[in-house]
Amino acid sequence: MTVTVQRPAGAGAPIEADLFRGLLRRHAAAVVVVTAEVEGRLAGFTATSFTSVSLQPPMVSFCLSRAASSWPVIALAEHVAVHVLDESQEQLARTFATSGVDRFAAPTAWRTGPYGVPLLDGAQAVLVSRVVERVAAGDHAIVLAEPIHGEHASDGAPLLYHAGRYRLVR
Repeated sequence: MTVTVQRPAGAGAPIEADLFRGLLRRHAAAVVVVTAEVEGRLAGFTATSFTSVSLQPPMVSFCLSRAASSWPVIALAEHVAVHVLDESQEQLARTFATSGVDRFAAPTAWRTGPYGVPLLDGAQAVLVSRVVERVAAGDHAIVLAEPIHGEHASDGAPLLYHAGRYRLVR
């Protein structure tokens, strides 16, 4: 079910993109990498839009620009893997945030996991999830997914993103 909200007559215009970006830079967010595979095509990207949506049933979400190079695979994938990154994985986050590179080439260490999704080594937690719905939201899509397999490592500190930089919890 998709709910469309109409802007009431006389409502103000949305804020400018630069102001919006500046405001959101003040929000600290955990860093994840989302991966998928469709017909032999691998895709992965770094995101800070990951969140828990529901406990019953378990459901998570993340957002991705529909102009992103990973979108064609994510748009078709039945399953994705969400990797919660550890504070030691800043370079992995940078790799998956870089356009025009083979994100799965060495030194990226990964293996094929359940449902054929690529699983990155060393993540603090991994949620292999079945995609439930994709909702268009402006120039992005909100992807809702139901975790069906999970793994976690030690309880190390997470990698965070704040004010345009990767940060460590201290």
